Amino acid sequence: MGLLMKAEPEFLLTPAGAVLVLSQWGRGSALTFTRPRPAFSSLVQYCQSAQSVPAARLPYRVRVSAGKRYAWCACGHSKKQPFCDGAHKSKAPGISPVFFTPEKDKAFMFCACKQTRNAPYCDGSHLKVIFRDVVKSVKGIFK
Repeated sequence: MGLLMKAEPEFLLTPAGAVLVLSQWGRGSALTFTRPRPAFSSLVQYCQSAQSVPAARLPYRVRVSAGKRYAWCACGHSKKQPFCDGAHKSKAPGISPVFFTPEKDKAFMFCACKQTRNAPYCDGSHLKVIFRDVVKSVKGIFK
């Protein structure tokens, strides 16, 4: 009876993206808050999102045909970037694709970071996204 036995931990994902690790030690129990880790990426994958996620850091250069209607992915979850494949229906139901019809056969730069103010075209916003990621990485080194 004096032995403390560790039970298998349970993992819960909060809406804010934090992972709760619940583990029991003998008679008492402990609640630990940890950051999401790559091992839990399968848990994060099934969460619904109200914000777009960057599909890539640099824009896509794609040749489009005049008069054809296209749907640009605004959520970032599509596997057929930069165009929509319907993934937003399950992964980001609050985000709809942007429909457009080009007037000329031409190659355009389509936004991949999903932060453009000129959807679906790139306006250089990816530079801010890249800068933010670099700052976050550097801060992580010095913690």
